[in-house]
Amino acid sequence: MAYPLVFAISLFSIINIVASSLISTGQTLLLNDIPYYVPATPYSTVSFVTSLKALGTAGGLVPVTFVSVSASNASLSTLENVINGYRTDDVWNDGFLEAILVQYSGGTAPPFPSNMSFTLPGANESSVVCVLPSNGSPSAIPPGPYFASRGGSLYQPLRLYSDFQGAFTQPLIAHSNGTYAALPANIAGIQSPAVGVPSRLYYTATPAKPLAGIRLGVKDIYDVAGVKTSDGNRAWYGLFPPASVNAVAVQRLIDAGAIIVGKMKTSQFANGETATADWVDYHSPFNPRGDGYQDPSSSSSGPGAGEGSYPWLDISLGSDTGGSIRGPSQVQGVFGNRPSHGLVPLTGVMPLAPQLDTAGFLTRDPAIWSAAAKVLYADLPFYNQYPKTLYTVSFPTTADDEADSILLNFLSKLETFLGTTSTPLNVSTLWNTTHPAGVSPNINTFLNLTYPVLISKEQTMLVRDPFYAAYGAIHDGRRPFVDPAPLIRWAFGDSLPNSTLTEAINNKTLFQNWWSSQVQSTDPATCSSSLVLYSASSGGVAPFYRNQYLGPPQVPSGFGTSRISPFAEIPDFVLPIGQAAYNSTVTLHAEFLPVTVDVMAAKGCDGLIFNLVRDLQAAGIVNETLAGQTVAGGEILLRL
Repeated sequence: MAYPLVFAISLFSIINIVASSLISTGQTLLLNDIPYYVPATPYSTVSFVTSLKALGTAGGLVPVTFVSVSASNASLSTLENVINGYRTDDVWNDGFLEAILVQYSGGTAPPFPSNMSFTLPGANESSVVCVLPSNGSPSAIPPGPYFASRGGSLYQPLRLYSDFQGAFTQPLIAHSNGTYAALPANIAGIQSPAVGVPSRLYYTATPAKPLAGIRLGVKDIYDVAGVKTSDGNRAWYGLFPPASVNAVAVQRLIDAGAIIVGKMKTSQFANGETATADWVDYHSPFNPRGDGYQDPSSSSSGPGAGEGSYPWLDISLGSDTGGSIRGPSQVQGVFGNRPSHGLVPLTGVMPLAPQLDTAGFLTRDPAIWSAAAKVLYADLPFYNQYPKTLYTVSFPTTADDEADSILLNFLSKLETFLGTTSTPLNVSTLWNTTHPAGVSPNINTFLNLTYPVLISKEQTMLVRDPFYAAYGAIHDGRRPFVDPAPLIRWAFGDSLPNSTLTEAINNKTLFQNWWSSQVQSTDPATCSSSLVLYSASSGGVAPFYRNQYLGPPQVPSGFGTSRISPFAEIPDFVLPIGQAAYNSTVTLHAEFLPVTVDVMAAKGCDGLIFNLVRDLQAAGIVNETLAGQTVAGGEILLRL
């Protein structure tokens, strides 16, 4: 007779254990066929009139629109105008007019009796419900779309978008304690992960929060509190715990109001990799431009592909050591900057080469770019007077193709804007005649191994060796898998004596000092004595298909124009200026790829270039680019 009693007690214990570990992670809903994620925790709670409780619900929730009005200026026409303005928001839709909740400021309630029904253009009959006055208090509820429970809980939904270009490693949501977690939602019938974004209506930029509501993607070498960092390697992701704090750069952007929507793909350990050939652990993102099967460049490939593809993503935080922001910006036709070295601490960021590593942005919008820069590079001076000396490096002299014509047209407009005439600069010739004493007069010989030594020697010590040791300690001495590109670079570093690192640092310093004395010195009026232009598009746009078979990756030796800014520690900004046609071997059709130009200035003169871009945009010389098949927009081919 005792057995049934024991069984009952055991079952009761099991039930208690299961119940105590049951945690809601929110839910997904469709409203007018648009998918939303509704978090488990409400944003706020209000008192509703009885009529709202009678409305139909899905999952216990009613879609509502929250509106703030002034009691002194409240009318049905005012309310209608406010709601019509909401239609520009990509999260709000007419389905949220199931009920309109009015929050008013001022002493007198607006003349909207509860349960008053009327019809707005494009909407069904709606109920207007007056709620408590805000009185300008901090607890005032931001306007916009909500899902409301019958008990009065208000939930701020995230609209779900498909990451059909494979740009993200992990979509994220924020917790109230300042940490982040994986978004526990997806879109039914979609092969790709979903990324959730909040309504822009919730946010208003202020001097304290200049980036309020800006949607931010973060390259997956930056620590985000509560989330694991992958560095593009599966073993690394599985081995180490979630970050406990945000990287300094990430925290500055959060403090300014930026909303992290996810971490974005990087080539492994931020080394240069080409799509398909070198990406083994994770699949390379898809470049949206042209036929959709062009290499997205690396290592900030996720940010580049995301910015080129998704109009709902405002800006991405990347890194540039030898071209990791500039390359993706060039091939995806977005604005991107390698900043002056050392403008922001890289605490909480995986190193490739601390002597060269920088934190910068990729974006389609120059205004957001500049606003984010003022946050990330805290005390950066901004200059409004521009230098009269303008150099061009390896720039076309005749319009032999469409890309060259675009570049020359831009140069002509820039010369007119600056009131100057450009001068061609041959870096190799200048070095040959003015190089420091005791070094090779051939700049390619002198700097041939500087970059590969810096990235291989420093990363093996700072990343590889601790990684191998930690992995081996828990896996019986085994080695983790690493993609071909990092392995070849690390092996190259292992083949050289440690003295080569000191030599490489010295060579970089010699070049930096030479550049600042010969080409771009500081100036009290214009910050930089000159501006230098070059373009990866010189000689025409060059398709780089991701479906071609390649040989093994090589050690990135040699010197070229793109190495100037890393070695001289100067800012190097990519500006999209147009697009040129090519004949695609994928679509057998004429498609378009971006044409871009790079602008360099003296170290610390990043603000000068930001202001220059602002003024060039005002003059119609550069323009915001669009997401899509081309820099002018358009449906991306083969999208899911």
